[in-house]
Amino acid sequence: MTFLEAIRIALQSLWGSKLRSALTLLGVVISVAAVITVVTFVAGIQDYVREKVFNLGADIFVISKVTPVITNIDEFLEGQRRKDITMEDYEAIKVSCQRCTLLGASTFNGSGHVKYEEQAANDVWVRGMTPGMIAIFDLDLNEGRMLTEGDVDRRANIAVIGMDVVDNLMPGVDPLGKEIRVEGQPYQVVGVAKRQGKTLGQSRDNWVGIPITSYLKQYGSHTSIRISGKANGVGADLDRAMDEVRSVLRARRHDLPGAPDSFAAETNASFLSLWTNLSGTFFIAMIGIAAIALVVSGIVIMNIMLVTVTERTREIGIRKALGARRGDVLLQFLIESCTMALIGGALGVTMGIVLAKVISAVIGMPAPVKLWAIFAGLMVATSTGLFFGVYPARKAAILDPIAALRHEM
Repeated sequence: MTFLEAIRIALQSLWGSKLRSALTLLGVVISVAAVITVVTFVAGIQDYVREKVFNLGADIFVISKVTPVITNIDEFLEGQRRKDITMEDYEAIKVSCQRCTLLGASTFNGSGHVKYEEQAANDVWVRGMTPGMIAIFDLDLNEGRMLTEGDVDRRANIAVIGMDVVDNLMPGVDPLGKEIRVEGQPYQVVGVAKRQGKTLGQSRDNWVGIPITSYLKQYGSHTSIRISGKANGVGADLDRAMDEVRSVLRARRHDLPGAPDSFAAETNASFLSLWTNLSGTFFIAMIGIAAIALVVSGIVIMNIMLVTVTERTREIGIRKALGARRGDVLLQFLIESCTMALIGGALGVTMGIVLAKVISAVIGMPAPVKLWAIFAGLMVATSTGLFFGVYPARKAAILDPIAALRHEM
């Protein structure tokens, strides 16, 4: 029997028992689909995060009252006890940091109530910012102008808005010069930012940006701000710029020598490293779950192949009587087992790609399909069929031809 003939017999066997074949392959399909979906999804998010981080620049740092990522309650409570970072701190750093080529301050309150005439929305992000944040946030305009230092100095009631605000509150209206109300306070729209899309299903265009001094006047001067800076280089230049900022802040906040900082200092590289660790843990967990499913599906394949050997006992006896060797029978059933698993793997790859594309379309993230993941999925599926097909194939190979011919169907 040739290799192709063994594959043809395997396909005929699968087609002859469609329901049994579908149930047998279900575990392989789900396992491989899960692996492909997770690999595609995680790779897409990593590429996206990496692109955004390095678009902002590897020379960007952020100073805040509390670290953006809190891992336990003690960190949260310790952060809440710290003094707020103020505009006076920002101005002191602005004067003293010689290695900072760009500096900005920002703050936000999560979601706020924004109204235009009779239209209103309660989930708009309200940002207070200085002009330096425009470059750091990588904001471009569709029309109008951005905030200026003059707007900040005079606490101007002007705003730059995202495209979602235009679409939801001002459809068909030229927004420039129009008055919106943010938590009841009037602001004149002077600029509209370009559409940025979604991240993890969250729109990046549903926001209103106002001068940070106007924000603090409205929401209270006790609000802690975040200071973002750009060094004049990476590596040692970034470290020296951060050291200058830390020295200013430690002196102003009276941090004792040898005591830890009473504020958080992060870089984009640290954010990227944190995300990579988190996504790696998630990836390993999902691979572990998929591996368990593959083992279960392999056991199902082995059981089905044992049933197949029993059903085809007379066929095996006839083949041996006509001169087939043990190795020929062994190879035939191994090929059938691998073919079965490979078909399941191919279906799983297809399903995984479709699922990854659908999820990515919903949450607005890229979904690059990795060729190595496709080959790995097919190889793992085939290997599963090979491993769990050895016992049934060996059982068929050692059948006594005379006993096999006497077997009743």
